[in-house]
Amino acid sequence: MWESMQQFFFSCKRQPDLYEENKMSYTALYRKYRPQNFEDVKGQEAIVTTIKNQIKAGRIGHAYLFCGTRGTGKTTVAKIFAKAVNCERPLDGSPCGECPSCRAVAAGNSMNVIEIDAASNNGVDNIRDIRDEVTYAPTEGRYKVYIIDEVHMLSPGAFNALLKTLEEPPSYVIFILATTEVHKIPVTILSRCQRYDFHRISTDVITQRLQALIQQEQVQAEEKAVRYIAKSADGAMRDALSLLDQCVAFYMGQELTYEHVLEVLGAVDTERFSRMLRAVAGNDIVNVMRQIEELAAQGRDLVQFVNDCTWYLRNLLLLQSSQDFEDILDVSSENMLLLKEDCQMFQPVELIRDIRIFSELSNQMKYSPQKRILLEIAFIKLCCPQMEQDQESVVARLNQLEKKIEQGAAVQPAKAAQALEMKTAQEAPEVKPRLPKAVPQDIQEVVRNWRGILSEMPGMAKTYLQGANLSLGRENTLLIVLEDAIGAEILSEETHLAEIAAIISRAVGKEVQVQIQLNDTGHAFEEAYVDLKQVIHMDIEYEEDGEGREG
Repeated sequence: MWESMQQFFFSCKRQPDLYEENKMSYTALYRKYRPQNFEDVKGQEAIVTTIKNQIKAGRIGHAYLFCGTRGTGKTTVAKIFAKAVNCERPLDGSPCGECPSCRAVAAGNSMNVIEIDAASNNGVDNIRDIRDEVTYAPTEGRYKVYIIDEVHMLSPGAFNALLKTLEEPPSYVIFILATTEVHKIPVTILSRCQRYDFHRISTDVITQRLQALIQQEQVQAEEKAVRYIAKSADGAMRDALSLLDQCVAFYMGQELTYEHVLEVLGAVDTERFSRMLRAVAGNDIVNVMRQIEELAAQGRDLVQFVNDCTWYLRNLLLLQSSQDFEDILDVSSENMLLLKEDCQMFQPVELIRDIRIFSELSNQMKYSPQKRILLEIAFIKLCCPQMEQDQESVVARLNQLEKKIEQGAAVQPAKAAQALEMKTAQEAPEVKPRLPKAVPQDIQEVVRNWRGILSEMPGMAKTYLQGANLSLGRENTLLIVLEDAIGAEILSEETHLAEIAAIISRAVGKEVQVQIQLNDTGHAFEEAYVDLKQVIHMDIEYEEDGEGREG
């Protein structure tokens, strides 16, 4: 009995270990299906062909620069290159994958292939270690290959140390530098490398690759779902495999449908954009707000929604510009019908205005905790173009008026003229802004040093304040006037306003009362406010330390 109890406790103790072993044995799809030879690399045919020809002809360079966006195959091609130059039985310039050298590189324990992450090894000493190592020839194989990933992260001193090695490298050394930000690489390094630009992989190529892997993994998936994953990857094969892995894991054992993918990725169906824009065209703000409420309740990613909506508007504009774009747009036949119907509701100028609003909104939402409020304000602006005074908004208002007339909404000329006269009288300022009798010295300092003060502002505040004007408010407060309603609302929040006031007070060495105001007068700033930038250069009386003096 004691032996049976020992066996029972022993099995219980072993079970978690077996679970951990099984759990750790899973390999992510992007690692499991990483290409092991040049033939498996998809979407970079020109680069692969050039490198294979160099290997076959024996015209191998000493330094290569692989640049491009993430997930396009830079490091993968570098590793295959490293295997191919040391392969004992290369096949048409590609590694055989069977010889000891190929297996050692694939396992990551080859002494001839050294991978370095420049993000964490970016100092001069790290590069000096490489300079010392390259003096020793490889003990086996023909080449020592150094793969330096994210090379743009090297310090200036490290780049200088690397430059010396690139100028006079040993014949058995190959450097492969990989980067996503080639503009940060010094020209002296660029001129000594063969440069290869890895472009974004097309949606069709990514879709074909995903479908092949899905068959190997024995996963059921709709073609529409796979294509949406490929499109969401934005040209990066690694991102596509990671997204596919995420979706398959969430719906393990079930067929991966289009709706499942939208739910996992927090995305929105194309039909939703059509419904939203139809509500905008009808000035139905209540309907728009209700749909935004549904998006928030479903946990959709609002930033992704804005980006996708911008893309939908772009497709509308292209289709409206020319019917030739119908073959270029990467949409299904049912979505093409929606696009054709929706593009009849808007003028090109309106679509350009809407794209501009959404582009600005996308940048604002990245740094704002109130994403939903910004989204609602943007849609209100779309529905109510009278809120803005630019040319695009005026065209949108005229288009709305034409639609009302077409629908039979008659306007009485007498009443319309009377309303216009009353509105004009209300908008016209009763008196022109008066020049202040005295401008405090601290306000003067703010105006004179405004550029320097702007440079101290945080990113979002600086963006909004770039186009602001300075005026004098009641009780000698600094009045910052903005033309952007969203910017004025955000900067008027207590936290942002306090931060702006603190930076201004610190710059002039004295506490300054600051007020943010939107110019909603319907007139230019110079007509409705006192422009302090002009006033401080005029011959008027200034106030200094509570006592007036003649300027």
